[in-house]
This record gives sequence, C-alpha cells and structure tokens, in this order.
Amino acid sequence: MNIKWNFLFLAFLAAASMAGIGISVGERSTIGIIVSIIALNAIMGYGFAAKKKMRDQGKLD
Repeated sequence: MNIKWNFLFLAFLAAASMAGIGISVGERSTIGIIVSIIALNAIMGYGFAAKKKMRDQGKLD
C-alpha cells in the first residue's frame, strides 16, 4: 500500500474547512463562513490540480 501523504494532508485540511463552515453557521459568523468556503475551494482546487499533474506525469497508480 502506497500512501500519498500530501493528498491525505489536503483531505484533512478540506475536512477541517467543512467543519469550519458548520461551526461558523452555528456561531452565525458570516465572515467565518466566507473564509471557510474560500479555504475549501482553494484546498480542493489545489488538490485536484496536483492530482491531475501527477497523473499526467505517470506518478499515480
């Protein structure tokens, strides 16, 4: 089994951003919601771009 640690780290960051959205909704913080959504989009966008780059280079199974 070959773990891609960078993708695991990005998955944890994305999950934390999703949790941040929920916490911000509970706290009724509009700024927190917006920041969490932007962070989630940035993290997931970077992850998908990195995966595509690695796939194109033949580094993924």
